[in-house]
Amino acid sequence: MASSFEVGDKFRNRLTTLLEKGDFSCQKELREELNGMVEKQDQASISFATLRKLKNCLRNNGHPVYLHELLEDSSLYLPEVVKPPRNPELVARLEKIKAKLANEEYYRITRNVNTQEMNRNGTLADFGMQVRSAKAAVVTVLNFLVTLAATFACSYMGSQYIFTETTARVISAVIAASVVGLAELYVLVRTMEGELGEP
Repeated sequence: MASSFEVGDKFRNRLTTLLEKGDFSCQKELREELNGMVEKQDQASISFATLRKLKNCLRNNGHPVYLHELLEDSSLYLPEVVKPPRNPELVARLEKIKAKLANEEYYRITRNVNTQEMNRNGTLADFGMQVRSAKAAVVTVLNFLVTLAATFACSYMGSQYIFTETTARVISAVIAASVVGLAELYVLVRTMEGELGEP
């Protein structure tokens, strides 16, 4: 945090002119501090407290010189922030945590990589699993078709006791087969969702 100004040449010149005047009176400590600042050749700084004293002194003496005119070519002195040394125990813990997180990320990325798989096509176990899933899909489709055909046949045969015309019997069989087909599709979709939802 800034607590002083780095003074410029204009400040030094005006302060020298003020100090050489005989009518400028201020405290002895302030005069000595200001004289020491004027005599410095390199970059000098003046604290805010000294500037307040100088402002009061200028106001009390009734000088036409204002503080902001003196500080026209000056700049705030911002000391360099010194970072405290890091605690070695904390650094060691942070390194352990970073290594643990890196290992977890590596495991997450490579968990589906099979190191025993020698070729791109997969192993025989993978092929067997694909055959089983294809077999299950074929059996499901055949089961769906057989159910529809059986429902249509049963409805067609059973409706002969209600309807005498063939058209009415076919329509009733189609309606019954459609209802059963939609029910089968609903159950199939729910089953597929359950299988896909499992991790």
